[in-house]
Amino acid sequence: MKVPQLEKKPELKSCHNTTWEDNYSWIHQENILEVLKDSSKLLPEVRKYLEEENKYTENNLKDTNEVKKKLFDEIKGRIKLDDESLPYKDKEYKYWTKTTAKGNYSIKLRKKIGTENIEEIWNGDKEKAKLKTEYFGVGDLEVSYNDKYLGYSLDLKGSEYYTIYIRDIETNKLITEKIEETSGSITFSLDDKYIFYSKLDEFHRPRKIFRHKIGNSIKEDELIFEEKSDAFTVGIGLSSDEKFFFISTSDHNTSEQYYFCVDEKKPKPKLVKKRTKGIIYSINSWDGNFYMHTNENAEDFKIDKCKDLSNQKWEAYVPAKNEVLIGGLTFLNNWVLRAEISNALGKLFVKNVNTNIEEEIKFTDEKVIDPGIYLTQRDKNTDCVHLNYSSPKTQARSYLYNLKTKEKKLVKEQEIPSGHNSEDYIVERLECKSHDNRIIPITITRHKKTKIDGSANLLLYGYGSYGNSMSPGFSSTRFSLINRDIIWVTAHIRGGMERGMKWWKEGKLLNKKNTFEDYISVAKFLINKRYTSKGKIIGMGGSAGGLLMGAVVNKSPELFLGIVMAVPFVDSLTTNLDHSLPLTVGEFDEFGNAKDNQEHFEYIYSYAPYNNIKKMDYPNILITTSLSDNRVLFDEPAKFTAKLRDYKTDNNLLLLKTEMNAGHGGKSGRDGAIEEIAFDYAFILKISNKI
Repeated sequence: MKVPQLEKKPELKSCHNTTWEDNYSWIHQENILEVLKDSSKLLPEVRKYLEEENKYTENNLKDTNEVKKKLFDEIKGRIKLDDESLPYKDKEYKYWTKTTAKGNYSIKLRKKIGTENIEEIWNGDKEKAKLKTEYFGVGDLEVSYNDKYLGYSLDLKGSEYYTIYIRDIETNKLITEKIEETSGSITFSLDDKYIFYSKLDEFHRPRKIFRHKIGNSIKEDELIFEEKSDAFTVGIGLSSDEKFFFISTSDHNTSEQYYFCVDEKKPKPKLVKKRTKGIIYSINSWDGNFYMHTNENAEDFKIDKCKDLSNQKWEAYVPAKNEVLIGGLTFLNNWVLRAEISNALGKLFVKNVNTNIEEEIKFTDEKVIDPGIYLTQRDKNTDCVHLNYSSPKTQARSYLYNLKTKEKKLVKEQEIPSGHNSEDYIVERLECKSHDNRIIPITITRHKKTKIDGSANLLLYGYGSYGNSMSPGFSSTRFSLINRDIIWVTAHIRGGMERGMKWWKEGKLLNKKNTFEDYISVAKFLINKRYTSKGKIIGMGGSAGGLLMGAVVNKSPELFLGIVMAVPFVDSLTTNLDHSLPLTVGEFDEFGNAKDNQEHFEYIYSYAPYNNIKKMDYPNILITTSLSDNRVLFDEPAKFTAKLRDYKTDNNLLLLKTEMNAGHGGKSGRDGAIEEIAFDYAFILKISNKI
């Protein structure tokens, strides 16, 4: 089949005395945000090109159809299709969700305490069928405090413009006008007369909080807070003691909060503490005290407390620790729980309120785990919590844990219907030095029969942006590769917060290249240790992890057999220069401001994947994107693919697949998600000669 060609329309671009040519910038339409909402506005020649690429990809992978079907069945076979969550106990009802073998979406159920009658208050598959839509994204699903109303938000395109609906549970009828173009989040007032929501501006940024009186016209909605900075976005939530609403406004690097009492008839949010660049804080209230989680004078966060926000006299509650990330607090009447992360591993702690003694909670002998705490009742007068954990080889387990007696009872374990024996697998935590001698944690998962002699293929996963840490949790899908002698490795590279805020700072702005160097250092370390060999690594990353993939494949293509890039942020310079795009302005403290700062421009220009494609051999590459993606626009991977075709000097596969009815997270529904994983894995098995 003929290789697709995107028409070249050369355009000279210039900034800060630098000029460069862009042959494909024309596909970025001026009305691009309208295109995301309505794909009929897409230029016909661009649609034709994307469809040709899809056909070319399908043709080149037709020999994987059988293994793709096998992978789909395998992955689905590890999921308990008929499953139920643990119930959450409210004042009057118990609520839980379930999935079914035939359904793709969850069902929400409830039962009045003391009765046996079960009500179905939400069924995603039925809702989707009523709307006759291909894409069906649920943003929020909230029950009001008097258990009378169900609030839900839907995105039917994948563009993350959510419409809010409020339904009377008893009559199943909508009781208020739908509210369009919101962020999707719904917060009920405690008296159930109102909801609070955030409206998206023309650039898809939530910068206004409104209060809507249920049943009234949306024209009467009250604006209660507006953020003036284009870089900041807003949200609203309830305090743990249910006495205050807190409005948070922030970018990735700086935050500010406002508060008002839950019973204020005309909410007038009051400032907690004025924003200071680089300072992140959040406030909660409990038992007559306010608690502030902040990085002010505490790089890896601390928690302070005070009695009065109008006369703030903060005192230390949880002190800072170097390169140990201090998490927030979970409150019970007699206990305070919290989490920490150090060296890419989480720990849980509990403090006895009466004795003021804190100790670590240890409830498994496994070393490399992803632990968590969650409450399954609204009443805080209890000694029992649910602790859960998983590890790369052990499926999720939930325990009912008595904080007083330290007794634990297994109440739910993730079932793998097709079978899973954790003893068949080996999990290792290794470390290696980067180019500047910083120590990078590495999590390795492999089958015990896989030989460590350089013969194995290895999938190296990375992300490394926004301070997002890659936790060492369980993923049943990965065993479709691990069982075929492909070692799965997660590189905990800088740009995340696995080793505290410093780990993030050393991987962003003018330190961004550390992220790429860390990843390459891990790859070379694994080759030296004979886990794999040069040219046998498959790199994988999505979104900002796609930026990572683009940068490392331009720098060290010889290390890789293949690269899988999902919704990749590969035309990062062009996006950074365009301040009208949804995410650009809010990410100046992550990637820089190339338009207004020459040093930032030159640095981004030096690594931006699209601008640094070279005439050389590249490995096999699979790129996936979605037409309605609001975060990384489809034109980035499309341009990257077209330019790569011009430059690469090899005969390896270069495939672009565009989902024509999906967003940043790909297809909606359980089967859709499995199909996408099976597609990626089939490509990996093909290039690894394992079909």
